[in-house]
Amino acid sequence: MRQCTGCQEMKSKKEMLRILKTAEGEVVLDTTGRKNGRGAYLCFSGECLKKARKNRGLERSLKMNIPPEVYDSLEKELDKIGME
Repeated sequence: MRQCTGCQEMKSKKEMLRILKTAEGEVVLDTTGRKNGRGAYLCFSGECLKKARKNRGLERSLKMNIPPEVYDSLEKELDKIGME
């Protein structure tokens, strides 16, 4: 079970998206769930991304400052895979 950084609900790994901080400090969407790096999880909901942005949940989970451009690119990537 993993906790969503937006809504704080506990769900299984397969029900969530993994956001990854790579060794180079880059923040990317991990669609496979198997890449190396520090991960944070979000529900398949645009609302959860907005909540995570507002409550700085991703920043706490990934232990780094996340610039607004990264949130914008995450939103675009999530739209591509069909998130609400």
